[in-house]
Amino acid sequence: MKFLRIMLQIAIIFIIYYIGVALRDLLHLPIPGSILGLILLFVGLTLNIIPVRWIQEGAGFILAYLPLFFIPATVGVINYPSLLSWSGALIVLVVVLSSLITMAAAGTVSQLFQIKRKGEGEWNKKSMSS
Repeated sequence: MKFLRIMLQIAIIFIIYYIGVALRDLLHLPIPGSILGLILLFVGLTLNIIPVRWIQEGAGFILAYLPLFFIPATVGVINYPSLLSWSGALIVLVVVLSSLITMAAAGTVSQLFQIKRKGEGEWNKKSMSS
């Protein structure tokens, strides 16, 4: 039963993706459909149009196996030894720095959300006790 629930949740994520692709094609936008789908998902989750429980396990499943999709790209670099020269070192430096900045930003934002959530919880406790 859990397997079917995860597959259904992944299907919901793909449907949102395909809606983004259809919007891009319909409106002739220069933005990739996947990005439009991601924006639609974000708006849907933010406005509680799409409850988190509808996609939580499916998204977790996808994220658990996401690193496996990077292995072929990493191994494919071996076919291009010129990337491992001086310009390759600069590319690696840029990738490492941008990854560190992204991780720091994501961590900071998640901590801010956690602090905000704790503050709302304390406010709710105070309002319920009175």
